[in-house]
Amino acid sequence: MKKVQGGFTLIELVMVIVILGILAAVAIPKFINLGSQANQAALAGVVGAVESASEINYAAAVAGNPSAVSTAGASCALILTGPPSGILEQPLDESRYTVTGTIGTSSGIASACTITQLATSTSTSAQIIAVDVP
Repeated sequence: MKKVQGGFTLIELVMVIVILGILAAVAIPKFINLGSQANQAALAGVVGAVESASEINYAAAVAGNPSAVSTAGASCALILTGPPSGILEQPLDESRYTVTGTIGTSSGIASACTITQLATSTSTSAQIIAVDVP
């Protein structure tokens, strides 16, 4: 009795390869620009963290919490370091971001600090509230 072999024909295999090639050609362009979007999202995340830390610091000062950091008249770069002189729990990574600007001296008034992402040279501003702790 003759044994029937099972398997795929050459035409079927070629068709599968063609279909995979078409899918790859359609999908690859969608993934090419993800790097710039990721950099923009990272910068937006840093700005959000800085502004949240500033608001928490201001609330702590208004509530009379002794852990509040005085930010009035200070440079933005100094304020965005870690404790004890900064408002962030961890300092901003200086190999990825630079910070410029000075915070105003009027307590409760927000000042703009410019945060620049070094990889893309993209800048954006973060609002930091001036706090005058005696």
